[in-house]
Amino acid sequence: MVVLAPLTRMRFYENIPQPHAILHYSQRATEGGFSIAEATCISDTARGYPETPGIWTKDQVEVWKPIVKVVHKKGFQPNGLAPVSSTDKGLTPETEFSLRRRLRIEEIPQIVNDYRIAARNAIEAGILYMQVFDGVEIHAALTEQSMKDQCNDRTDEYGGCLENRCRFALEVVEAIVNEVGSDRVGIRLAPFADFMYSADSNPEALCLYMVESLNKYGILYCHMVEPRVNAVVDKDDPRSLLPMRKAFKGTFIAAGGYDRESGNRAIADNHADLIPYGRWFLANPDLPKRFELNAPLNKYDRSTFYTSDPVVGYTVYPFLDPLKG
Repeated sequence: MVVLAPLTRMRFYENIPQPHAILHYSQRATEGGFSIAEATCISDTARGYPETPGIWTKDQVEVWKPIVKVVHKKGFQPNGLAPVSSTDKGLTPETEFSLRRRLRIEEIPQIVNDYRIAARNAIEAGILYMQVFDGVEIHAALTEQSMKDQCNDRTDEYGGCLENRCRFALEVVEAIVNEVGSDRVGIRLAPFADFMYSADSNPEALCLYMVESLNKYGILYCHMVEPRVNAVVDKDDPRSLLPMRKAFKGTFIAAGGYDRESGNRAIADNHADLIPYGRWFLANPDLPKRFELNAPLNKYDRSTFYTSDPVVGYTVYPFLDPLKG
């Protein structure tokens, strides 16, 4: 099974799924495949990037449905408010999207409820399709900011020690599991990432704590991102995901710069159960077929990753020539 990783493409104008997304996702859908939709906003206060999809209104749910159907078959913040975070510190001072504000403690139950409602909406729309059932992946961006000590400077029960920093994320997991069932829930974590200055001083301890806590909820899978650039499969590397892989009791997915050969090797070595592909799947809509045939791959154009064009860099990457494939 070849997994399509969640890829933010910034082509959902005004947070509404667009017709060109139907083509994009249908191009990358294959029989027996696993397609994970891009990071989807749970509320109008949770938009970290412009032109990303939403799932907090019924209208958005309805527009997602034809995207899901075709896969199954084969502005910014409101009122000028800053997106919420675990801190007031600007995480990306070099961009216009750097402002953050610390969640007030009385707001946290509402954010947890936003996740719960978004999960229910996602099930209704069927955003994520795997095998014969729908589910949701918790893309732990906001929750991961709370987990990591570099960007969580709270002094209440949601900050400080490891248990407190992970409290918000686990409350979200519990709410979603109670809403849609543990067998429909996965989570994506990036323990070694320092994007937007959101690193942790001890990512190994953080992730082991999270994995052991997630086991209590019996969720379907844990999707972890390897250290940046390197797909780490060396059991002696201190940044290896192997301790987390061994500790987690469900399906373990490891993402991080894999190609066909290294992905196959990671599965063979029991480093993970599944390997997702991002940039290569972006540029090769028929990636599973190319992997099957060991065919050459299209090169991706990084300059078009986050443009708003509905075609260029989005749906125009060529398929294999059927006469040659």
